[in-house]
Amino acid sequence: MKFDSKIALILLASVISASAANQAPPGFTPLWNGRDLSGWWGVATVNPNTYMSLPAEELQKKKQASLEDINKHWSVQDGELVNDGKGLYLTTDKFYGNFELLIDYKTVPRADSGIYLRGIPQVQIWDYTDPGKFKIGSDKGSGALWNNSEKAPGKDPLVKADKPFGEWNKLRIIMVGSRVWIWLNDQQTVNGAIMENYYNRKSPVPAKGPIQLQTHGGEIRWRNVFIREISSDEANKRLRGDSDPSGFKSIFNGKDLTGFAGAVKNYTVENGAITCLPGKGGVLHTTEEFSDFVVRFEFKLPPGGNNGLAIRYPGKGNTAYDGMCELQVLDDDYESVKKSKLDPRQVHGSAYGMVAAHKGYQHPVGEWNYQEVTVKGSTIKAELNGTVILDADLKDVTDFMANSAHPGKDRAEGFFGFAGHSDPVMFRNITIKRLK
Repeated sequence: MKFDSKIALILLASVISASAANQAPPGFTPLWNGRDLSGWWGVATVNPNTYMSLPAEELQKKKQASLEDINKHWSVQDGELVNDGKGLYLTTDKFYGNFELLIDYKTVPRADSGIYLRGIPQVQIWDYTDPGKFKIGSDKGSGALWNNSEKAPGKDPLVKADKPFGEWNKLRIIMVGSRVWIWLNDQQTVNGAIMENYYNRKSPVPAKGPIQLQTHGGEIRWRNVFIREISSDEANKRLRGDSDPSGFKSIFNGKDLTGFAGAVKNYTVENGAITCLPGKGGVLHTTEEFSDFVVRFEFKLPPGGNNGLAIRYPGKGNTAYDGMCELQVLDDDYESVKKSKLDPRQVHGSAYGMVAAHKGYQHPVGEWNYQEVTVKGSTIKAELNGTVILDADLKDVTDFMANSAHPGKDRAEGFFGFAGHSDPVMFRNITIKRLK
């Protein structure tokens, strides 16, 4: 067989080009290796909880069974991932929490695609010129959270940034908790909107899940697929910003307990944080009273740590019963550490004994968490690390844990503070904004 040097050079150039195109920027790693479909499997529009909860062996069987369909409709061509517009969606083996994703795509007229985040639909990609879909928003362009509820933030893109067909589009996606930021071709299309759980809008999106490349109705090509996992500290900074919005006032100077009353002897200030002394407790509260407000703060828990937020506390008695409520501050792994069983209305973020919060959205023990709590009238809302874990109206509560009524739940005003329970739980960067 005669060796053709020209063909060899062309093939070598193609390999070098594909390799160069798949070079990750600093801090990122390739989510796709640029050569084959290793590290991916296939699944359709299915609630990710149905497979993420499977035993490892069953999940592996499910992944293996999907590969026949994946290999039928997905291929690698010249360093590009190509789908023919049919079949299962390419799905990462690994489940991700907070991340930054970079990805390029090129599609064709009438095609409809997207990117599922933690297995939830989706960052929309579609034909912005197709009049048949103008009624459902295609004319507004790609790069938004189209499966959010009507008129919800993030459902429609802030700008139309799609490039003409035949050109590559570039997406940058940041997800922290349930909040999402998106840039399409360097133009921001979503700014920190909460991504709704398409499968159960009463629950937040999972804390972790796969990334999926959706296929629907026409060929789509992908390249330069890179990911960077985001640390707890970076996540907190992104959620809080460089400074608090207008109207927020610091209620802790970072040095001492000026402005606080109550169990001041049972707390100390260490490294800019209020810390409950081990073996001590009681309610440390502000000297000012508040009615409707938003409070922003960071907290850090030891293993099995237990504390709480005193909401509209009257200054004496039990904040969980005599105040509007005690909002739990509790290690998500409390039950295994303390070897005790909790009522769902005792987990972190719950209005103690009244309304259960969604569990599983804390950072690892020993790392700082960021939380916002909004109290307005009889309602209380808690957002932990970018995910709303509680949104309740206490006036509607009639079923109480252990049948113990909460006579203070309708209080309209009171002090804000911390209800220590003998554990060295830490709080810092505490600011509050009056709503009235």
